[in-house]
Amino acid sequence: MNEAGPIEDFGYMVHPTIMATHSFGNAPALDVLLVPGGIGNVALEQANNTSVEDFIRQRYPKLDYLVSVCTGAGSLAKAGVLEGRRATSNKGAWDWVTKQGTNVTWVPSARWVVDGNIWTSSGVSAGTSPAMALGIDMAYTFLSHVYGADDQALINTMNGIEYAPHLDAHWDPFSVVHKACLRFLECWSGRAWANN
Repeated sequence: MNEAGPIEDFGYMVHPTIMATHSFGNAPALDVLLVPGGIGNVALEQANNTSVEDFIRQRYPKLDYLVSVCTGAGSLAKAGVLEGRRATSNKGAWDWVTKQGTNVTWVPSARWVVDGNIWTSSGVSAGTSPAMALGIDMAYTFLSHVYGADDQALINTMNGIEYAPHLDAHWDPFSVVHKACLRFLECWSGRAWANN
């Protein structure tokens, strides 16, 4: 994103226009960077546009947290920040995402993975919040980590949307549905080390 203004969806889907207030070049200092996934990652790759990865690589050293949702983990991998780390991503796009970086321990059975200050989540419900940005399941755990599980705003939000988050980071049932885990035992054994 080279300038502030409307962010397009590459014509793949119909969404409300998002108005960027900053470009990558003039963005303020950040505590948390959320990297969303979706078809836009593929469109950027097809256009040989590395601006997202460049921004991640530049900003990561000063972040408190780097959080990715869905195929956003592919951008983290291409930026090189997942080198030597564990991560997960959308199981429906597993083959594409896991080819985006080298020396990444991809955890196919995980709903989300925390490795240091990097949080990666699986697909849409693991990676979508009421604001359509941060995975409900991972968001609940992340916000509990940052603000405490007894934070009243967090409790009120979960009660207000009538959502009980999936709290087992080690098991994503969609890893089997989308065959990210080719054998059940491969996935089951992954549960033991997904977030250790």
